[in-house]
Amino acid sequence: MKHPHGRSSTDTLETVPDSSSPAYASSNPVSRMFDRFASIITRFAGSPVAFGLAVITVVIWIVTGPIFHYSDGWQLVINTGTTIVTFLMVFLIQQSQNKDSVALHLKLNELIASHRAASNGMIGIEDASEEELRRLAAAYLRLSGAGTGNDSKTVGPTEQT
Repeated sequence: MKHPHGRSSTDTLETVPDSSSPAYASSNPVSRMFDRFASIITRFAGSPVAFGLAVITVVIWIVTGPIFHYSDGWQLVINTGTTIVTFLMVFLIQQSQNKDSVALHLKLNELIASHRAASNGMIGIEDASEEELRRLAAAYLRLSGAGTGNDSKTVGPTEQT
C-alpha cells in the first residue's frame, strides 16, 4: 500500500500511527537510531548490573552524608540525579513499550486473521475508545453466558454492539 506522503506503508489496515509503524522507522534515520538506542538502554536498565550500579550509587551517597554534614548540596545531588535519570528513562521505556505493543498487536492480528471462526472485527481494536471496549467486553460476557448460569463456551461476538 502506498502511503499518502509517498512512502510505502506496511500498515495496510491503517491501525498503527505513522510514527510507530515499521515503515516509518526504517525510512527515518533519527527514528532508527533512537529505536536502537532505546532498545539497548532499556535492556541494560532492566539488568542486574544496572540495579547493582544504582544500589552502589545510593550506598556511596549515604556514606558521604557525614563527610558533607548532610548538607542541602549533598541532598540536592541525589535528588537532581534521580530526577534526571527518571525523566529520561520515561521516554526510552515508552519507546520500547510502543514498539513491543505494536509487535504484540501484529502477532495477535495474525492469529485472529488465521482462524476462520475468529471475528476479524477484533483486528485494530486497540484504536477503539474505552466506551467501545467496554461495550465489546459486555457483549463477550453475554456470549459466554457469564453471570447467567449458562455454561456456553462460545467465543467471539457475532454482532458488534
